[in-house]
Parts: sequence; C-alpha cells; structure tokens
Amino acid sequence: MTRRLDPVALQVMSGALHAACDEMGAVLIRSAHSPNITERHDCSTALFDPAGELVMQAEHIPVHLGSMPDAVAAIVDEQHRDGDLWILNDPYRGGTHLPDITLISPVFTEADSGPGELLGFSASRAHHADIGGPTPGGMPALSVSLDEEGVVIPPTRADDAVLDDLASQMRNPEQRLADLRAQRAANLVGIRRLREIVDRRGLDTLRAATAEILDYAERRTRAALEAVDDGESEAEDFLEGRDGELPLRVRATVRGDELELDFTGSADQVHGNLNCPLSVTKAACFYAVRVVCDPDAPPSAGAWRPVTVRAPAGSLLNAESPAGVVAGNVETSSRVADLVFEALAAFAPVPAQGQGTMNNLTLAGRREDGGEWTYYETIGGGQGACADADGPSALHVAMSNTLNTPVEALEAEYPIRVRELAVRRGSGGAGAHSGGEGIAREIEALAPMRYSLIAERRRIAPRGRDGGEPGERGRDTLDGEAIAGKSEGELRPGDRLRIETPGGGGIGDEAR
Repeated sequence: MTRRLDPVALQVMSGALHAACDEMGAVLIRSAHSPNITERHDCSTALFDPAGELVMQAEHIPVHLGSMPDAVAAIVDEQHRDGDLWILNDPYRGGTHLPDITLISPVFTEADSGPGELLGFSASRAHHADIGGPTPGGMPALSVSLDEEGVVIPPTRADDAVLDDLASQMRNPEQRLADLRAQRAANLVGIRRLREIVDRRGLDTLRAATAEILDYAERRTRAALEAVDDGESEAEDFLEGRDGELPLRVRATVRGDELELDFTGSADQVHGNLNCPLSVTKAACFYAVRVVCDPDAPPSAGAWRPVTVRAPAGSLLNAESPAGVVAGNVETSSRVADLVFEALAAFAPVPAQGQGTMNNLTLAGRREDGGEWTYYETIGGGQGACADADGPSALHVAMSNTLNTPVEALEAEYPIRVRELAVRRGSGGAGAHSGGEGIAREIEALAPMRYSLIAERRRIAPRGRDGGEPGERGRDTLDGEAIAGKSEGELRPGDRLRIETPGGGGIGDEAR
C-alpha cells in the first residue's frame, strides 16, 4: 500500500514537481531557435506518472496541456527502454494540429545493472514554424484534409536519424532540427529532476506524492462542484464557416460533485479545417472548468476526473480522420471555451466574452541565399469584463496564453516592417465594466512573401453580459481593402497587411 504524506511534505513535493516543469519550459525557450518559441513561448512542458496521467505542468498553453495526456496515452503501453524518445503530431493519435510536435521521454530510475523502474514520462510540445506540406508554415487557411496541412507523424521512436529525416521534409530544416533538439533538452531536464527527487526523497515518496497530487486536485474540483446547486444549463454559439455559421451547442449538467458537458447538437464535421479532434475539445473544456471551479488547484489530471465530455463521433468537435483540423486547434477551441463559460454561468460568475480568436498570421518567403523562411504568430485582443472589473486589453489569454513577438525581433529576423502596433481604442464593449480593447497591427512587406490568415469574430461580435454591450468585431485589410478573416495570398514589397483584433464584451448596464 502506498504510504500517505503529511500536508507539508505534499506541498514540498508538489512544489518540486512544479519547479521541474517550469525549468523544462525555460530550457526549451532559451535553447530553441525559432522566435515562435523563444519570443512568443508557444510551447508547453509536463510530467506524467507511469500510467500516463498528467501529474504536473508548467502554466503554459491550455490547448497544449489539456490535450497532451492523449499523446502520452498513445505510447504508454509500448515497451519502453531507458533513453527512448517518442515523437508525434497526428491529431487523431493525441496531437492537436500538425505544427504542434510532441516529444515524450520515459523516465527510469538509475540502475547499476539491468533495467531501472519506470518513474513516469517527461514531455514537451512546441508549435513549429513549419511542418512541411504544400503551405509554408503549416497553417493553411483553406485546407480541407490533413494531407494538405503538412507532415503527419504517428507515434514513432525517434533517434538522431529520425529527427534529421523529419526535419529534412520541412522548410528551414536547420531551425526545425534545432527546435526539436531544444525539446529533447527540456525532456532531459525532466528526467534529471525526477531522478534527483528519488535520490533525495526515495521512490516511495515520489509514488505517494504523484498519487496524492492527483487525488488532492480531484477533491478540490469536486468540492467546488458540490458547492453549487444541481441542474442543467444549455448554451449555443457559432463559428464563422465558409458557407455560413456553424452551430456549437452544449448541455452542462451538475449532479452532486460531477459535471457532464454534452455537445450533442453541434454541427457535423465540415469540408474545411475548423474540425476538432476530441483531445482539443476536452482541453478547452478542462481549461474553462478549472477557471470557474478552482484555478488554484494543482494543475494535474486529478482536476478533470469529475468532468465527463461527450461529443458525437463525426461532429465538428469529435472529427474523424482525415478531416482538416489546423483551425480547429486554434479557433474552434477558443469558441468551445466561450461556450462552456456561457453554460457554466448558470452555476457560477463568469466574464463576458473575450475576443475568442487567436488571429493566426503566417508569413513565408525566400531568403537571399535561396532558402525559405517562415514566421507564425497569434495576436492578442480584448478580453471580457468581469462583474467587478474592466476586461484586460491587448492580451493573449484563454486557449492561447502566448506572448507578443517584439517589433525589434520581428524586423531583425524577417523582411518585414511593423508600421503600427497599438491598442485598438474604442473596441471594448461598454457597460458598468467595459470590455478590454483589441490590437491594431499593421505590417509592410519588404520582399515578396505569402500570407495565411485564420481568424474568427469577424462576423459575430463577442457578447456582453447582463446588459453590457458587445465588443467590436475584428477586421482585416490589405492596402486598405477588406479581406476575409480566413484568407491566403501574396504580398509584394510595399504591401501593407492590417489586422484589427476584436474587443471584449462589457458587463452590466452602463447607466446603473
């Protein structure tokens, strides 16, 4: 029987594991080459127990972290050896969308002879600036199937030769390989720290700590659910599809200390790329539930145990291969989080809707030496007001949680001039507390290049709450002419692409 830890020892062990995940993230960010990782921090790190349950994570990207357990589940039953490295990005085998590559390392105790004992898994996920395929950057706005979105990597044992081969199939292979090696270095830090914990505290203590962290997070979530009245609540929202709006519906049911989120009635999967694998839908749900129930609970899989997520197979939120998913990971996940917040408003205070989009921009062109460059960013916006505060402005939150690429880094690395980067004044919805303001970002091409834009909230504004006004919709222009929020095209030297992101909804009647 696994021994129990006293509360102080549990907190010490929880802190040690959390610090290990933070250090893994720092190593990845500081040793990568792509500005997408080094500047925007579009990456995540986590530690898992031998059964593949998420024990601890750094507070990085919610859409990565909530779905990473499915990636570990894809390899957990394999025969592992000390020194193994697994790689995958297949959205239907635990991935999200193809640019997000996951590296997983089994962690064993050190042994003088024979195999050690499996301690768990060290894992990292990063969004790579290219993933091969027909569209530079791996973020095509108009793809309809997975093979149009890049190189699909099933769960694969990886050594140097495998990593070299995969990088060779992508643009700027030297940078891709450098970023993959940075992920491997992050995993090695996780391995080292878990082994150090065993050396200092003993294997039994680590086993007890990982089990109790999961149980403790579960108890806190159950307590939060038990504190509200039982009942059902429904919510509906829409995505902006090519041929019209796509409905998303959820029924939230609280019974005692459990919550069920049922997405029956949502749109079928589409001939496009707004489709979500179930792992991404679950990630959005878990994020929203954690925010509403107990954001201070340990960030582990235990917090999700009381939550059941149902989505019909073949629907937009549980798509089947080979449906395109590149926008599902970034845009549909954002809408799912909005939808769950809306449903949970019947049980607990929630904010008005925020921008609900990542405003994904990919740029690509050729260097003077004949090689190719690719750049990807998400752009922040206005967030919804709360009952006691205005919404924050010009931020990445929710399913993104990345940083802005500094103008200096962008202009130094690529043939781009940033003509404007400013708060989009007046875009937040009015109310007793106003919504946050969006961002105005205008770039000028200094060389020929392609762009791909994937964004939402261009036709449907973020809603206010309790009498608050909606936020302004986003809008996009090329040399002053309006373009669609999901579009691709060429930029010539001197062309200016302008992206104005949505504001957040207000809350409460301004007159009161």
